[in-house]
Amino acid sequence: MEHQQLIIFTRYPEPGKTKTRLIPALGAEGAANLQRQMTETTVKKANKLFDFISLSVEVRFVGGDLQLMKNWLGSDLKYQEQGMGDLGERMARGFQSAFNRGMKSVVIIGIDCPSLTSEIILQAFAKLTESDVIIGPATDGGYYLIGLRKITPELFQGINWGTSEVLSKTVAIAQSLKLVIDYLPKLSDIDRPEDLEKSQFKIKGTSQF
Repeated sequence: MEHQQLIIFTRYPEPGKTKTRLIPALGAEGAANLQRQMTETTVKKANKLFDFISLSVEVRFVGGDLQLMKNWLGSDLKYQEQGMGDLGERMARGFQSAFNRGMKSVVIIGIDCPSLTSEIILQAFAKLTESDVIIGPATDGGYYLIGLRKITPELFQGINWGTSEVLSKTVAIAQSLKLVIDYLPKLSDIDRPEDLEKSQFKIKGTSQF
């Protein structure tokens, strides 16, 4: 039985309902196409991990349904709807579910960080052998990865998600709980049109980028 789990947070790529902040630059179809490509790229990186460590990979999704997700990303992955609540509540639920199933190390990532590599994800699991919390800081003040050795719901409470204070607030909470924190390299997310201009991520089917 695997004792490590990687959870990928994503959204079904329905035009008009995903990557909405990028619609002014890409259009609804283009934004959904970006969501699709970034999710598929992230899943490929996750699948590479099986060559190095024993783990379980679960996709937690918003939008669509189980069959649509399987048709899109394949039936060999585990799937679970994220459910209700803000991002913090949904992440806490993901961690709780994994630890309830006997996992010892759990890492959650999104799909918005093209620079995130399989090697960095492996680093996160390796660091969790000695630290309580692993954080991959994003340049916008949030984080692209968080890993835990035990459920710590306080880390996901009282935070204004989607703001530049997410990382600093999370670190402050972890420090107040006397948790041992370690960090991964700082990377950039793609959330806004200006992020696209800075990113090296190439969008298939467009002439702009």
